[in-house]
Amino acid sequence: MALSSQALNVNASLHRPSNSQTHSFDRLKISIPLNLTHPWKIRLPQKPWPEHVHEAMKSTSRKMLDAVVDFMFQFVDQPLLPSQKNFSPVEEIGEATVVACCEGDIPVDFPEGVFVRNGPNPLFGGFKSTKSIFGRSSHTWVEGEGMLHAVYFKKESRGKWLLSYKNRYVESETFKLEKPRNKPSFLPAVEGDSWAIMAAYLLNTLRYGTVNKYISNTSVFEHAGKTYSVAENYVPQEVDITTLEACGNWNLDGNWDQPFCSHPKRAPVSGELVTMGVDVRRPYYVVGIISADGKKLKHKADLKFDRSVLSHEIGVTCRYNVIIDHPLVLDINRLVNGGQLVKYDKEGYARIGVMPRYGDASSVRWYHVESSCTFHLLNCFEDSDEVVVRGCRALASMFPGPDWGMDKFDWFSRGFDFRELVDPHADKRGGYLFTCAYEWRLNMETGEVQESNLTGTEFSMDFPFINADFTGLPNKYGYAQVINSKSSSESGMAKYGGLAKLYFNEPCPSLSDSEGRGQGKNSVKVEYHNFQKGSFCSGSVFVPKKDGAGEDSGWIVTWVHNEETDVSQVHVIDAQKFESEPIAKITLPQRVPYGFHGAFICVPN
Repeated sequence: MALSSQALNVNASLHRPSNSQTHSFDRLKISIPLNLTHPWKIRLPQKPWPEHVHEAMKSTSRKMLDAVVDFMFQFVDQPLLPSQKNFSPVEEIGEATVVACCEGDIPVDFPEGVFVRNGPNPLFGGFKSTKSIFGRSSHTWVEGEGMLHAVYFKKESRGKWLLSYKNRYVESETFKLEKPRNKPSFLPAVEGDSWAIMAAYLLNTLRYGTVNKYISNTSVFEHAGKTYSVAENYVPQEVDITTLEACGNWNLDGNWDQPFCSHPKRAPVSGELVTMGVDVRRPYYVVGIISADGKKLKHKADLKFDRSVLSHEIGVTCRYNVIIDHPLVLDINRLVNGGQLVKYDKEGYARIGVMPRYGDASSVRWYHVESSCTFHLLNCFEDSDEVVVRGCRALASMFPGPDWGMDKFDWFSRGFDFRELVDPHADKRGGYLFTCAYEWRLNMETGEVQESNLTGTEFSMDFPFINADFTGLPNKYGYAQVINSKSSSESGMAKYGGLAKLYFNEPCPSLSDSEGRGQGKNSVKVEYHNFQKGSFCSGSVFVPKKDGAGEDSGWIVTWVHNEETDVSQVHVIDAQKFESEPIAKITLPQRVPYGFHGAFICVPN
């Protein structure tokens, strides 16, 4: 979420999205008939306006609309609690700063490259709400301009490591529009009173040509030697990994006009990049296949969804694309009728689709599964007649949060209180944000589904990752960030106090009822790496050894912040000695806020 899981804004339009939605917007349209047959009507010039006149008219129009917004809307800071301090933004540090290991050493065989992580870093001091005659609207916790944080690992001639740190905003098109104004300008348009959201839709579109900012804050990925920053509501931004400078949009020569998935997958063998885009208007879900060299969109398919779902990730196997359709739904009609734009429907259906790589809507085989929310996938692969899907599954959605008007802090606080799952005497009103590693086995011959909780109810985990060389292939190991229930409940925000290593081919050791605490018959062995008290991580990734002898031959690197000392570090952990202390800790020159997804980009000399 991100939450990322991870991501997640809406790319919408007040133009007619479909016949079924037309009536919802009739009241918003203004029709001014012009009868030019009457002599008192002024005839417009037949020639086009000179360019300077056209630009002057546009400038005047923008200024008038800005004046309307300034008069009618008041921007208000969304306050943070002391326990939420490290969710607040930081400034750009400028030039790269040399850093060093405060404990341990970087291994000799660690690859040269860049450990980079994306995350929200809202402009102008933090998230904003607005007040107006239309009501209130506010930013959700996943919004905020993207900022990249990077540690560079470079070997000097004598084999000595030279480490440096840099951070930088992802300067998207909308960032460049708003930053020079030196004040908030885009109206929040996802969460709030319905009339306030619709007013934001209209005014943002009239002033900037888009409903929401292109935040590009969720993840970072590499394809064909290029690095990209992305969030669900727009196309990726190419990034110069050496400077973190945004180099422009990646829309495949205009052939990809959809939002872009935060977790595209490289297909085994072919090296093609499989992505998808979800939208609030039709087509709701589109799959795309990009060539291995990143130059061509080879295939594009509208899957003909009948609802707009906020799906965060797509899976791949050797032959198939794996589609997640869960009941986190975006609905313009619901918004117009006074409800929320984005809402998790716990009574709604969930299904998983298996689609041939170059298939279309008619070729997808759908498997209905127990209703749930799955933002992140561990991996997918083929096993005889089955397609195996592993992900992090919850019975509620952290995004957008409670219904508008409810106590947001109380809702998140109770959702992260997992005591009732392990204590029969605990309060039964909470724990609904618990996330476990989960497996679906989809039988392609019989159409049957087998579902299993792989990690029980002792620890909640999300933001999973694997050795990326095994994407789409059978794998033995998976990793995830582990939520600290107490700290998350006290702050009303997810905090990850450790890491988990999952051994998929090894069953959980036999434990007594008093010790097992919710381990099911299909639970797998799990090891845990816990951070110091008051320390929490984000953006964790697996870095494989260049000539590794096994799937788990490599390191886990992660961003860790100690809230008691207010110091941020990068930790390097030996994946084969997972429960041991980190083999290296790199202290950073400034605080790094909690963020979403990271990547390690190999950049040899």
